[in-house]
Amino acid sequence: MLERYLIEHCSPTLASVKTANLFTWSFAPEEMPEQQVRYWNQELQARGISLVVLRVQNQKALMYVCRKQRLQERLDDQEVQNFLGKYGYVQKDADYALQRLKERLAKAEGFPHEIGVFLDYPLEDVVGFIENAGQNYKCSGCWKVYCNECETRKLFEKYKKCREVYRRLWKQGRDIRTLTVAS
Repeated sequence: MLERYLIEHCSPTLASVKTANLFTWSFAPEEMPEQQVRYWNQELQARGISLVVLRVQNQKALMYVCRKQRLQERLDDQEVQNFLGKYGYVQKDADYALQRLKERLAKAEGFPHEIGVFLDYPLEDVVGFIENAGQNYKCSGCWKVYCNECETRKLFEKYKKCREVYRRLWKQGRDIRTLTVAS
């Protein structure tokens, strides 16, 4: 059930605390993933949430759930544009950038490291990860941290608490639409 994945992996985005989250959704053929993605996009679009299938392999979908307006604001930042330009992102439009990310994911065995920009990671940490090949970080949580360790630890805790609250409320019967903050 896609709804459970949204609660487990995307609570900070649903709560409008974070721009986006990413997760792998393992589905059975009878679950009709395209239909479920279309349904949830229709349900959550008015609240500013978009579900994007980045890649499908072996009955697993790499799902990107975002607040596109906030992603666009991030992509409008000149430093982010300069960084993404190194990876062939020649336009700053969010839809274009997501299509380019899909192309890069299709060609890569793992994840293109610029994906951190799309997930709202600080640019300094994305660059630090690339320059250090994932080593020499100060701490790790949702991502590996190279700058602002204290501030980022607090942010990780905020995401964790958000997830716990959303999980509890959902188990108590709250609907995902009700839990999703309008942008």
